[in-house]
Amino acid sequence: MKAVALTDLGKMELVELPMPAVAGERDVMLRIAKVGVCGSDLHYYQTGRIGSRVVRFPFVLGHECAGTVLETGQGVKRVRPGDEVAVDPAISCGQCDQCRRGRHNTCRRLRFLGCPGEAAGCLSEFIVVPEECLCPTKGRLSLEQAVLCEPLSIGAYAVKQAQLPPQADIAILGCGPIGLCVLLAARHASATAPFATDRLDHRLAAAASLGAGWTGNPDNVAVVNEVLGRQPAGMDVAFECAGQQETLDQAVQLLKPGGRLMLVGIPTTERVSFGIDALRRKELTLINVRRQNHCVETAIELVASRTVNVDGLVTHRFAPEDAQRAFDLVAAYGDGVIKALIEFECD
Repeated sequence: MKAVALTDLGKMELVELPMPAVAGERDVMLRIAKVGVCGSDLHYYQTGRIGSRVVRFPFVLGHECAGTVLETGQGVKRVRPGDEVAVDPAISCGQCDQCRRGRHNTCRRLRFLGCPGEAAGCLSEFIVVPEECLCPTKGRLSLEQAVLCEPLSIGAYAVKQAQLPPQADIAILGCGPIGLCVLLAARHASATAPFATDRLDHRLAAAASLGAGWTGNPDNVAVVNEVLGRQPAGMDVAFECAGQQETLDQAVQLLKPGGRLMLVGIPTTERVSFGIDALRRKELTLINVRRQNHCVETAIELVASRTVNVDGLVTHRFAPEDAQRAFDLVAAYGDGVIKALIEFECD
């Protein structure tokens, strides 16, 4: 089968790999149609690692995907051949203390698609995953929309963990695909029109089109002063979606006493820092957001019910043989890209 492998830093190649096999009773083989290029994929592409997870080349990346069920194990009941599905890329054990507490996203034996040392990614024609990872779309979504349910599920989980008060004032710092998905989920949760910041004007334009009430580029305006000038009491919740020290500092400044800082972005550095005086005096709560914890079905319902519209997030589409160009484009933030897809099957 065809697959796209990371063969060195900054190098993606189309390769031939053996077909996977349905070995377990609950295994399901999928024919992959579309795969999204995620910011975490770029960490591996550019640096070869995220924290303790280090790539050994060659390695197949990718965890945002949708496809069609091709074959199932004898014990599979959730799906059948021909079903179109969105994929939850987290494979949890269901047995450890974390899983028993409903924290499948911090499973002691978690395997995540496209994560070195855990599981190969979905940038291939076929993959085999447990049926628990599959969310049937029942014909209510296109396969492209189904791919977007993975990043939207992270937004939904982040908003769920934030426990937004009614009519919450929120800021979203970083309006890449995940930041925009947080914005969509927050608007659904009845937050007031969020304040949104980013260094790329085309992302700010996307944020405005999706419901941001104010947008600002920190290269052009003093975003903290601008936001607090409009909302002097500060923010109830700040979603940091850029993984940058600068945006972490801005978030702390923007929050009102008792506010929550949601850490959604993935920093490229080993350490970040906070000014303890502001954290302590404001009694701020910091909450790390670890992926999506089974919120893919929530995302499917949001899209299928037309509660949120994700259609404008995909700006570029590439064939597998052009994966190198796709990753280079996203890494360079070129050509107004928001979300790029690699398509093994076109609509």
